[in-house]
Amino acid sequence: MAIDSRVRERLVRTVASAKSEVRAVLRARIVLAAADGLAHGAIARELEVSVNTVRKWRGRFAALGPDGLRDAARSGRPKIYGPEVRVAIVATATSMPPHPEATWSHRAVALHVAGACLASVSASQVGRILAGLDLKPHKVRGWLTRRDTPDFWKRVCPLP
Repeated sequence: MAIDSRVRERLVRTVASAKSEVRAVLRARIVLAAADGLAHGAIARELEVSVNTVRKWRGRFAALGPDGLRDAARSGRPKIYGPEVRVAIVATATSMPPHPEATWSHRAVALHVAGACLASVSASQVGRILAGLDLKPHKVRGWLTRRDTPDFWKRVCPLP
């Protein structure tokens, strides 16, 4: 297996770097060992991995080049709620709660969003969305807290 000198240099830098991910170093070592003419079994023994692991990364490198050493995109459950619902949750959580409440609960946010006829969202989903955004509503200040301004929805909507 022959590889370009620039690609080899990049792989050697990956192996030598203290900041490289362990899996990236292993994949680079597999490709470099293959480029040096070692067989699958010899590479597997040397790096203490299975022969199937060596086959997988050699094959992906042969088919896709250096990009083949990256993790493949994983399928997952599609998002149920679109950006409008997520924005509505953030807008609600960062606005003033109804009197006499001092803060929004996840349940209150879910009920408010459902009342705005956007979507039926569970309280646990509200919590996951806010946690995923690392949002701490009691610390947020700025234009998100002024949801009632006329241009709010224009400012948060993605550009076409």
